[in-house]
Amino acid sequence: MSLTSFPAGGPSAGLAPAANPFTKVTVPALAEMKRLGKRICALTAYDYATSRLVDEAGVDLILVGDSLAMVVLGHENTLAVTVDEMLHHTRAVRRAVKRALVVADMPFGSYHGSLAEGVANAVRFVKEAGAEAVKIEGPRVELVRALTDAQIPVIGHLGLTPQSVHQMGGYRVQGRTAEAVAMLKEQAQALAEAGAGAVVLEGVPRETAAAITAELAVPTIGIGAGPDCDGQILVLHDMLSMTFAPAARFVRRYADVGGVIRAAVEQYRDDVEHRAFPNDEESYHLPKAAKRELEAVKRDLQAGDRQRLVRPA
Repeated sequence: MSLTSFPAGGPSAGLAPAANPFTKVTVPALAEMKRLGKRICALTAYDYATSRLVDEAGVDLILVGDSLAMVVLGHENTLAVTVDEMLHHTRAVRRAVKRALVVADMPFGSYHGSLAEGVANAVRFVKEAGAEAVKIEGPRVELVRALTDAQIPVIGHLGLTPQSVHQMGGYRVQGRTAEAVAMLKEQAQALAEAGAGAVVLEGVPRETAAAITAELAVPTIGIGAGPDCDGQILVLHDMLSMTFAPAARFVRRYADVGGVIRAAVEQYRDDVEHRAFPNDEESYHLPKAAKRELEAVKRDLQAGDRQRLVRPA
């Protein structure tokens, strides 16, 4: 497999090999995983702490998705997030990750003009934020070719493309007719031939995704595309119940982290209100010598007050 081995402590952890080395996932490794029939596990993440946990759990690919516009920044859709905001979050993720492939979503407007502008923005994600690949939406074959020529690994994204929400008239399942399936197949093949290392298939029928996956040389990564893709990706906040809208049909809730956080904060609030936090063990104390000195000063002050009270007029 096209993986780079590192010691368990990370790429720069010491000179001697560690007992449990790990492998760094690369874009070529994704194709090898498809060839071997090994499923690719991917998740979104947007900050240091969650990215570190996701990476340590063994996820193969971490996408710094433009979904952060909604789940982190509170926007209605993904269109509002900027290049600078995406760079900021990608830097944080990259600092945390040792093994997984770090992919940055290029936000709406960052590659919709000239090819030169798209490549320049992609260079920023690699050079300034440490991304190891970028993801773009739609059948932008010429851009994929230009990015590949610039030595920037790129992941394609077809089907339901959230940056096209207004054009699509909402978040609608795509590829539901024979004609649409044929078009998606053609687009996926063109992206692969242009150099895309993988293609995300979102919001398409299982049968559509299965047909594309069977014909494509590069891996497919599904989200709302059924179990026959070469890999799967979910939005971390969705799978942990940290979003505030009804879940899409394809989302499985693996934990109620949102409920855990809410309950913990409510307990903290109650403890503060009832003076149960902090307690004596959670407080710092003066050293014994300093405490004795303060007590002596306090006694002297009290003695002085008594003398003033008994002094005759």
